[in-house]
Amino acid sequence: MATNRRVSRVAELIKREVSQMLLNGIKDDRVGTGMVSVTDVDVSGDLQHAKIYVSIYGTDEAKVETMAGLKSATGYVRSELGARVRLRRTPEVIFLEDRSIERGNKVLALLSQLNHDRPPENLLAVEDNTDEDDESFSE
Repeated sequence: MATNRRVSRVAELIKREVSQMLLNGIKDDRVGTGMVSVTDVDVSGDLQHAKIYVSIYGTDEAKVETMAGLKSATGYVRSELGARVRLRRTPEVIFLEDRSIERGNKVLALLSQLNHDRPPENLLAVEDNTDEDDESFSE
């Protein structure tokens, strides 16, 4: 079993190489329909499996097509990783869609909506209460 430091180094190396492949190597038109970026790579402790998380910007249809293209390119990606990265065994590659950016945008939109829906009088009332509290401490 590899050390945590080695696992993280291999994960970063795989992330960099797969990002380069997405730019130059993968010729599948479906992969180009949405803007794709590698957000994270999880490598198992024995370096046999690599989960590659990708963020896809585009419509839902483009996301589905892009994921289908990536799944069909897993054999190519694994063989290229074997050629580019010096490991005893090349890990099996699994592409997963990373939706954390979408969830973060939804949370920010909800917070913005809550802040926008709040009447300004409530803000003034809160400020007035804090002034009264400050005066009671000064006595």
